[in-house]
Amino acid sequence: MSAMGDAVKAVAPMMSGEAAYDAAAVREAAELIGSHAGTAMTELFPEDNENAASYVKDAIWQDWDTFADLAERLHTYSEGLALAAENGLASSESGMADAGAMMGGNAMMGSDDMMGGSGMMAGATMGREELAEMPADAVFAMVSNTCSACHTRFRTEAK
Repeated sequence: MSAMGDAVKAVAPMMSGEAAYDAAAVREAAELIGSHAGTAMTELFPEDNENAASYVKDAIWQDWDTFADLAERLHTYSEGLALAAENGLASSESGMADAGAMMGGNAMMGSDDMMGGSGMMAGATMGREELAEMPADAVFAMVSNTCSACHTRFRTEAK
């Protein structure tokens, strides 16, 4: 999980325009996230998990389908981000601000839309091909929103 967090932190400044955009670095980060998402993620949390260091709430096993869905969405979105890396940012001046508009609403991490409201998380996940056509910052917003949704529901704070 920390490798994925490091990957997000490495590219977030590029997405907001605070650092020069590097498509190769974005693609590498997306591939790293993807390698830890989906089945690779769900396998880390067997039902008999007693690893307190994982900071996982019991809700993960009580709502396994949601957790597994978020893990799969993260996999799809990270694959899409790797494909969209060459597209650059929606606007070099506004960065992620345009990502929210492209996604049909608020792209802020943990927004109600991404938490099971009427937004994209409640509906079907976009496919890799659709994501590949989007600006990288819009797809990155989807990746980070998925991380946030999972953390909000299933992660406890460090003790």
